[in-house]
Amino acid sequence: MHCNFFKDKIALITGSSRGIGSAIARNFAREGADIIVNYRKSGGKSQEQGELLCKDIREMGRRASLIQADIAVKESVKEMFHEINEKLGRLDFLILNAAKAPFKPLEKLPERELRQLVETNYLGNIFCVQAAIPLLEKSAGKIVFISSLGSRFYNPAYPLGTMKAAMESAVRDLAESLSTRKISVNGICGGIVKTDSFKVLRQYWEELDQIPNELFVEPDEIADAVLFLCDPASRGIQGQMIVVDRGLSNRLYRPFPKADKKQELSY
Repeated sequence: MHCNFFKDKIALITGSSRGIGSAIARNFAREGADIIVNYRKSGGKSQEQGELLCKDIREMGRRASLIQADIAVKESVKEMFHEINEKLGRLDFLILNAAKAPFKPLEKLPERELRQLVETNYLGNIFCVQAAIPLLEKSAGKIVFISSLGSRFYNPAYPLGTMKAAMESAVRDLAESLSTRKISVNGICGGIVKTDSFKVLRQYWEELDQIPNELFVEPDEIADAVLFLCDPASRGIQGQMIVVDRGLSNRLYRPFPKADKKQELSY
């Protein structure tokens, strides 16, 4: 990566108080960027984790701002970007990481949950892009969307995948429509990461425990790919989804690890 490229630049990572978003925020800070940490709901665990993350970033010698905003609410997004403009006056990187969805099959989602699915995971991201354009245009900024393999493959009780797929199409369209404003748009399609939601996912996906450990992705591996897409080294990449899954999706069929023979004999 280009030496000192990220120094004193500003990155907003939505839904960054924990998990992959937190890893992305720390990576940007280590490279010298100042961070805007976003969380959805005041007074809960996310706010507490966001405060701790900001403390860690400040200890790295970087500035950190914690802003509450529910991206599903357009007015909330407007207020967040007004605060960014007032306090910082610039934005270089918008990382669309926030996501929220129930673990249910699509056909079992009531109207309320269907609307929440679309409002947070599609409309919310578009609201952020729309609000960020004036700032990103000034800095020739970068937008990176965090997707998952659920956009391409069926996962039991994972309706979020449909919205990830919709946003992957939006990445392509936004890359074209914003290119004249010198704003770059790309995405990361991440494999299986052991975040908070992993514990819930394994309740619906029995085969998950049979996947070898070496095929699970670390949050820092997603974060490294995000940094690459924000670095000038990626200047030839536009409107693309980069798959970061340690090769999990390369095979249609992958044999399960063989049982230990001694263990077989003990039965």
